[in-house]
Amino acid sequence: MATKVLVVDDSSFFRRRVSEIVNQDPDLEVVGVAVNGKEAIEMTEKLKPQVITMDIEMPVMDGITAVRHIMASNPTPILMFSSLTHDGAQATLDALDAGALDFLPKRFEDIASNKDDAIKLLQQRVKALGRRRLYKPIARANATTRPLTSHSTGKPTSSLTSLRSKTSGASEQPVNAASVSSIRASGKKYKALLIGTSTGGPVALQKILTSFPASYPHPILLIQHMPAAFTPAFASRLNSLCKIDVKEAQTGDTLKPGCAYLAPGGMQLMIEKAGALGRLKVIAGNADMNYKPSVDITFASASKAFGSDVMAVVLTGMGADGREGARMLKAAGATIWAQDEASCVVYGMPQAVTSAGISSHSIALDNMAEAIMKETARG
Repeated sequence: MATKVLVVDDSSFFRRRVSEIVNQDPDLEVVGVAVNGKEAIEMTEKLKPQVITMDIEMPVMDGITAVRHIMASNPTPILMFSSLTHDGAQATLDALDAGALDFLPKRFEDIASNKDDAIKLLQQRVKALGRRRLYKPIARANATTRPLTSHSTGKPTSSLTSLRSKTSGASEQPVNAASVSSIRASGKKYKALLIGTSTGGPVALQKILTSFPASYPHPILLIQHMPAAFTPAFASRLNSLCKIDVKEAQTGDTLKPGCAYLAPGGMQLMIEKAGALGRLKVIAGNADMNYKPSVDITFASASKAFGSDVMAVVLTGMGADGREGARMLKAAGATIWAQDEASCVVYGMPQAVTSAGISSHSIALDNMAEAIMKETARG
């Protein structure tokens, strides 16, 4: 049975183009279109789509407000379309904070250099989101994209809406999902924590990093598949929300405890041996690389720089980026964990390392921060 899709955009040309692409795939079907956020809310209630594609800037009601209302009343996987600008990045992050699960550039030439590849990627993203099933929040405060201020740190805290979700056909708690209590700290001393992710990653990273104390004893490297226009805004947002420091990585950065370094979009992040903790190098990398940044490349460089003194975590995302880099880390004696299936937006990257026998634990997102701190608490 085809996945039902609602297309929301105030441009008749874009509505028609997206609808044509979606309907080209026999596993997808556009069941309705809406010209603004208000219509999107009404049609979501009426048509019960399994996926919504949503524009951000629209008359009557913008996409972010519509996302907030839909996630409160009829939680549905939402794919945002955004411009690759600073304002577009900020708005997209607001939409993800409101409950959207994924985003793509609105210009198809920004999705992929090849038209056919762009079409295929859009169809893949919609189908991946269509496998999610979202349910109303277990407990809900007033929905808002404005971050609340923490009295203890002076920094804002996350305002993300907590929704129950699972993959169609997957159990709510897979049998291989490890609880925090079941994890015994290995006692290893680490030099760095590495986290790789893609689809669903911005929300997952925010949830994990906002739980870390300012005194977290290790540097953290973040590899998130994200356009170059978005990573400065994402790093700035994480820094405003977290007790630890977060910055976009730059060549020459010396790794420091309690600081997270976000790989720049469109580039590759490498680790070099230098001093006690190492130094970062940002390079353009090969033009034919599928991912910029690539989790595999950063993980591989960490295996050479740190050997076994690394903990690497693979979070939600499409594809298998991170598997080969994690394999190299595992061979060097590093610790590899993965997010569990039930809490992933897309169980692709974590499944790749889990199925290959590389990760030692599969952990739910809600438990990930506590489990990481339990394992890496020693400085």
